[in-house]
Order: sequence, then C-alpha cells, then structure tokens
Amino acid sequence: MPPTRSPPAGRRSSGGPSAPPSVGILEIAFHRASLVTPHGPTKAERDRLRAVLKIVLSSATAVRHLRLETSRVRRAAAGEFERVLVDRTFGAGALDRSLRRVQHAEERIRGIVREAEQAARRGADPDEIGNVVRAFYGRLSSFVREVDPDIERLRAIGRYLDDRPRIEATLPTLVVAGFPNVGKSSLVARLSTARPKVAEYPFTTLSIGVGHADLGFDRLQVVDTPGVLGRTARANPSEREARTAVEHAARAVLFVIDPTGSSGYSLEEQERLLARWREEFPRLTFVVVETKSDLLRRDTDRLAVSAKSGDGLEALWAALKAALPPVGDLPPLRDAEVSPEERPEEYLPSSRRGSRASRG
Repeated sequence: MPPTRSPPAGRRSSGGPSAPPSVGILEIAFHRASLVTPHGPTKAERDRLRAVLKIVLSSATAVRHLRLETSRVRRAAAGEFERVLVDRTFGAGALDRSLRRVQHAEERIRGIVREAEQAARRGADPDEIGNVVRAFYGRLSSFVREVDPDIERLRAIGRYLDDRPRIEATLPTLVVAGFPNVGKSSLVARLSTARPKVAEYPFTTLSIGVGHADLGFDRLQVVDTPGVLGRTARANPSEREARTAVEHAARAVLFVIDPTGSSGYSLEEQERLLARWREEFPRLTFVVVETKSDLLRRDTDRLAVSAKSGDGLEALWAALKAALPPVGDLPPLRDAEVSPEERPEEYLPSSRRGSRASRG
C-alpha cells in the first residue's frame, strides 16, 4: 500500500498566530496516525490494519482536541456570574452556540469512523485502501475546519475569563460598588487580602478583583468592581462588568459614596444610582458608607470611614457582619457554650460520669 499523505490543512501552524485552530489539530491528528506500525502475517493484512489504525487514531485525536477546547471553557464559565458576563460581553447565547457546534462536529466525526473502518477492511488492493483513507481524511478535515470560528470564539472567551478572578458561588460575597475614584479599591485593600491598583484618577479599576476576609464564622469574598456612572444604554464594558457582579454575585453590596467632590462626581449623581439599584435589586442588602472622612465628615446617620487613616473601619466591620449572617443554621457560639453540669452524660469525661450518678 503506498503511503497515504495527509491532505493539506490550510496554512501550517508554523506560519504564525494567524493560522486557524484546525491547522494545529489536524497536523497533530495526521502525524499521530502516520506513526502506526501494524503487524500481520501478510502485506495485504498489514495494509488494511494500517488504514484502520490511521482512521481510528486520527479521528480519536481530533475529537480529543475538540473536547479539550470545549471543556476548558465549560470549567471557566461554570458559575452564573461568569455565564452572564460572557453573554453580555460576547453576545447572548454565543458561548452555548459555539459549544453546540463543536460538539456536533465531534458527533459527525464519530459517525463516519465505522463506515470508513469497514471499507478499509474490505479493500482489495493498496490503491483502494489508500483511497478510503484519503476520503476519510478529507471529510475529517472538513468537519474540523467548519468549527474554526467557534473554536476561536471559545478561546477568546477562555482568555477573557482567565484575566478575571474566579468568584466562588458557595462563599458569602460582598460586592464593593460606586462611582469611579470614590475610594472603592482603597477600601477593598483595607477589608480583604486583595491588593488592587490605587491611583488618584478615575477608572483605575477596569475589571473585577477578588480578595478574602474572615467574618469569624465564614470566609468572606470581597469583590472590587470598576466604577459605574449610572448609565444603562451607554454603559462601557467595565460598567457592565460591575453591574453584573452586583446583580449575579453579591449577597450584599457595600455602596461607596464620596461626599467630598474630589472624585469629580456630585453627591446627587451618586445618590441617584444608589436609589435606582435599591429599586432594581430589592433582594440585596445595601451597606452605604461615605468615604474620605479624613477630608470631610457630614452630619448624617451613615457610616463614615477613611481608608487612609482607618477611621470608622471597626464600625464598618460590625455593619458588614450584621448584613452577612452565617450561611448555615448554626447558633451563635455563646448559645452553644454550656456548663459541664448541663452536658449530656455521654459527653462527660469518664472520670465525672460516676460522680453525677452518685449525686443523682
């Protein structure tokens, strides 16, 4: 049987980053198939077995790589927040459509393997067997190339999610939100392990950041968000990301207001956004805090804090603990503490069980 050449798969992967994903996938699949070394009593049997192995190995390799492309993104977009964020960034349903198309390509490839394998086993001469393999390679290549746009989209979504920290759905989550340059990131750095970039100009934070803190009963997830301007139709990607975090990740929102005017935004603008969000998200608890109290402290009932001096942080922590009760139904520790005399007999040290019985 003459050697069966792999059909051209477009530009070679060595041609640069512009080569479509199918080039790399098919090169790997066909290279692996070319290395088969079958054993058999006759040359005719070896030719047939070599053809079968090429069909099986090339298809299995292609399917495995297609599955890798989808499984990476499925893991990265496993949570509700990530799915909504992807829909709002790449278009509603774009992720699911690409996943379905790639999965359909896998099914089509598996569907042609058995037919080609049977044809190869029936081949009467090397030319006929070679034609079977070439025809199979052509159909395999066609199916993989058809999903090039979908693989590229999945990779873009994967890179987008890789650039953002993972939000754990099981942890109580505090989302810190407000207008740009009001002191959100400085406050996040004070409250959690996050170390966001802090600068004296707006839109320093361009995507979400996540830190953690100890509430005493739960591990708190603190999410820093980009500044929002209260816009809806004209919101930029960073603003949409902040709103998505509030809408789909928050258990409570720490809404940060700068009353000093140094942020460049009026108090009235900030109050309007707070009022609108309270109306749009009635299920959420809003903890409102006025920052930069080292510069200005108003006579209000609101919490006033300064991330710079630490003023008011203790009172803020108390407010956050009240807004974020334990996830489970465990009673407070003080209610669980009982004296030795109140403990059931089976929980007493053995040395004390007899003494209780004697007193009884």
